[in-house]
Amino acid sequence: MSNKLDPESLHNPYFYYKPGQKDIWSLINETAAQAQQELGKPIVNLGQGFFSYSPPDFAIDAVTEALSKPQFNQYAPARGNPNLIGEVAKLYSKAFGRVVDPSEIQITTGANEGMFSVFFGFLTPGDEAIVFEPFFDQYIPNIEMTGAKVKYVQLKYPQKFNNEVVSGNDWTIDWEGLENAITDKTKLIVLNTPHNPIGKVFTQDELVRLGEIVIKNNLILVSDEVYDNLYFTPDFPRPANLAKLPELAQRTFTVGSAGKSFAATGWRIGYIHGPANLLKYVTAAHTRICFSTPAPLQEAVARGLVEADKIDYFANTRKDYIKKYEIFTKVFDELGLPYTTAQGAYFLLVNLAKLKIPQDYTYPEPIASKTLDFKLAYWLIKEIGVVGIPPTEFLTPDHREGHGLEKTLRFAVCKDDSVLEEAVQRLRKLKDYL
Repeated sequence: MSNKLDPESLHNPYFYYKPGQKDIWSLINETAAQAQQELGKPIVNLGQGFFSYSPPDFAIDAVTEALSKPQFNQYAPARGNPNLIGEVAKLYSKAFGRVVDPSEIQITTGANEGMFSVFFGFLTPGDEAIVFEPFFDQYIPNIEMTGAKVKYVQLKYPQKFNNEVVSGNDWTIDWEGLENAITDKTKLIVLNTPHNPIGKVFTQDELVRLGEIVIKNNLILVSDEVYDNLYFTPDFPRPANLAKLPELAQRTFTVGSAGKSFAATGWRIGYIHGPANLLKYVTAAHTRICFSTPAPLQEAVARGLVEADKIDYFANTRKDYIKKYEIFTKVFDELGLPYTTAQGAYFLLVNLAKLKIPQDYTYPEPIASKTLDFKLAYWLIKEIGVVGIPPTEFLTPDHREGHGLEKTLRFAVCKDDSVLEEAVQRLRKLKDYL
């Protein structure tokens, strides 16, 4: 009998990601880097949702000041910097229209670690969690690592999106599929609003109907609201703040992100709001996962929130993004290429089914063996010089082939206006392929 360790025998075969598998971000960014080298000029990267500009000056100044203080260069408390906890409690008090106690706030190392802590706080092997598809890809391995199983429910692709501009309201929950997915093993449902990659903001009626299902089945709702400061609808309904269903707040975790709010995703500062009697389990998981979150950046965010409130920073940022969408969508209007009008976040989902790419175009592996949207992304990088993300990556592998998303790409508009203008100039070349 051999004593040689076989790594494959130890790997969980049910994991969404496999060892050595190249993730979508690496695959697309490496393709972009190679194309840039071949072309000898910059590629316009509207792929991954990172900002092309720095955080506001008041936030950067807050980091510099925090770094100069000895206490903010040591471990922060596991719950979080009390200053930041207090400011986040004020933030949610204003958003919810009721007093949020600091005991309802947990600071986390990015929103992703916050959700990971929620999953580890409540899921055990054999449990089930429901995720709406398309989904942000990080949810899946985070859930699977607890030993729980993911159940998928569709946000139904609107068929008219093949020919015309649609809105987030046209993407609807498969309510029958949701009811059928719930079993006695189901513990929680994950929601994302505003939604990545669709840009949908769920309506109050949708949230009430979802909340009633959550309450009826004694579930927890995890509401990923990392883009909560970027909504372009008249208001932004939240599951934890429904006048028609106030009891839902007692079983809802709301996830927030300072990185998204301040164009500082590398700071890795997130936060969770939830009822104190449930939040203690999230705190326990967070303490074991990373113990505490970078102290100087927590203090910087605390001070940043104070300054942002003084100058109405978030409302002004929303105005800036409305302009960015106006800049970027005009080229698709010119070309007659449908898109989903973004109700929130900073993505635009564009339908490119009308493009006629040469049938003999050559694709390298692993692009050649993937779905059409990967081929569209590769071709667009190589021939047009613009990067988009293939959104079938946000579907389970067995749902990708033939799904409406296969004909689309997701573009990120969290870029300087000049970058978006350059992308528009390049994308106008698509006229030759229609």
